[in-house]
Amino acid sequence: MKAPAGAIPGRGSMTWRYGADWRAVLTSRAVLMLQVAHPVVGAGVADHSEFLEDRWGRLIRTVKSAHSFLGFNGEESGRLEAARLREMHKGIKGVDSEGRRYHALEPEAYLWVHATLYHGIVQTQRLFARPLSPSEERRLFAEWRDLALALGVPDRHVPADPEAFAVYFDRMVAERLEFNDTVRLIIELDRRPLPPPPDWRLPSAAWLAIAAPLAVLMRRSSQAALPPVLRERFGLPWSSGRALGFQAFTGVMRVLDRGLPSRLRTAPTAAKAMESAP
Repeated sequence: MKAPAGAIPGRGSMTWRYGADWRAVLTSRAVLMLQVAHPVVGAGVADHSEFLEDRWGRLIRTVKSAHSFLGFNGEESGRLEAARLREMHKGIKGVDSEGRRYHALEPEAYLWVHATLYHGIVQTQRLFARPLSPSEERRLFAEWRDLALALGVPDRHVPADPEAFAVYFDRMVAERLEFNDTVRLIIELDRRPLPPPPDWRLPSAAWLAIAAPLAVLMRRSSQAALPPVLRERFGLPWSSGRALGFQAFTGVMRVLDRGLPSRLRTAPTAAKAMESAP
């Protein structure tokens, strides 16, 4: 029997060390915009996703899926989730608003979503902690490449090393990403706070007091994390004053990171899984 392609991360991996960093929340909207700016991904989300009707449900399901796929529930669970994701995307196809046929399993589009996650991990550390060393980045990249193969992306489509990835990423940003209706929707949603979670029992004003400043921080962080050419393409406001303010914020975050215990850098569910992993 042929062995499964790729590998699922486990204890001691760079993916576990950096992929579950809770500060990735601050760049998550930039990652999402990078994803849906691809014409195939944007069309698939517009036609087949329920995220607008069930934003909290979609968020929770996405986190659980990533938790399994990244190996926090064990290798077998990761393999099963990779297979489930591929099966689920088989039915995501159609014709977009420009009359172009699309299918979610087109290798370029399927790989691109995965590529933005690797980019997001590296960028989160660069902005809010300590940039990965070249050796750390190569280890993380090798794990990311294995995960791409586990997802079923053909080897010939996956960049060979971090240098090839940088060329690939810049080309995708310059030539393939577009300002489509799904990007416009994400930008519009980001202008107001996320609604309260379904089990929220306190007054709406209490939620708004938490969510409104967080929405501003998320919006500014996401804009800062986007490639400048995309900020311009998407018409997102940016200025030297905003850049300086964000630099001050990331400077404080990096100072705090020096004394932060590793467990406090990790999302709670992932930290719990790490403690119980063999």
